[in-house]
Amino acid sequence: MEGKSNTNLSDFILVGLTASEDVQLILFSLFFLIYFITVLGNAGMVLIIRLDPRLHTPMYFFLSHLSFLDLNYSTVVTPKTLENLVNSPTYISFVGCFTQMYFFISLVATECFFLSSMAYDRYVAICNPLHYPVVMSKTLCHSLITVSYAIGFSEAFVVVFYIATLDFCKSNVIHHFFCDTTPILILSCADTNDIEIMIFILAGCTLLVSLITISVSYVFILTTILKMKSTSGKRKAFSTCASHLLGVTIFYVTMIFTYLKPSKSYSLGKDQMASVFYTIVIPMLNPLIYSLRNKEVKHALNRVIQKRETSGI
Repeated sequence: MEGKSNTNLSDFILVGLTASEDVQLILFSLFFLIYFITVLGNAGMVLIIRLDPRLHTPMYFFLSHLSFLDLNYSTVVTPKTLENLVNSPTYISFVGCFTQMYFFISLVATECFFLSSMAYDRYVAICNPLHYPVVMSKTLCHSLITVSYAIGFSEAFVVVFYIATLDFCKSNVIHHFFCDTTPILILSCADTNDIEIMIFILAGCTLLVSLITISVSYVFILTTILKMKSTSGKRKAFSTCASHLLGVTIFYVTMIFTYLKPSKSYSLGKDQMASVFYTIVIPMLNPLIYSLRNKEVKHALNRVIQKRETSGI
């Protein structure tokens, strides 16, 4: 399909991860299981936090929104990936492709600010516990969530708008399993240097602002913890931050590896592996990371189950 531009291009072809039918079957089974756990884990986390009044605190307020975000951004990519593994290659409309790209970028950018908001919440809880209820008010929590969504969705609109106006005359075959920015830019016959710089600046600013917020928060947290005389107090403080730190590390390492580089350095194999990790695996890991070591979530789950069993009698 050479010579096509965005004025008459009706669809793209997603090549997917592999052409081997045996490997496709294995990946389909694996990704379906991961997606099932993702939906169950994240939806369950949101439900437990909503049903248990003891979890109606700022920390779990942010965690419920993080779970909602992970559920959605996995859903933006995974079902189409599963379809591609069953019916490869898969066609996706021009509008469908850029819609997928828009929501994916929006949700990922929003997650960056969610994670920095969670770090600030931990900073206030550990470094300024007496003023915690006043500082982390409902108004502030809702404002942080609203601003995170506003920035994420606005940033995505700018990126997708400029990419969608390009001419795609090289090919309509996307060598990827979803509509990501770099594989799409490669298809354009126009000079994409300015757009690449814009994406780099926007992505860099998002990552930089959120990482600085997280880093500064944890410097103060660590300083406060080291000043604590109680061993049990130190252990409790570290345990409340460990899950968040692990989630932050996994998320940001893959984001930086994938996006903070020019499209010319795009490597099909390496970038697809990284993409699988942050689009399919990370949304599954987050509810596990934040719940397995969290006694409050486990106790809340037990209370919800007992309440349901009691009401059913």
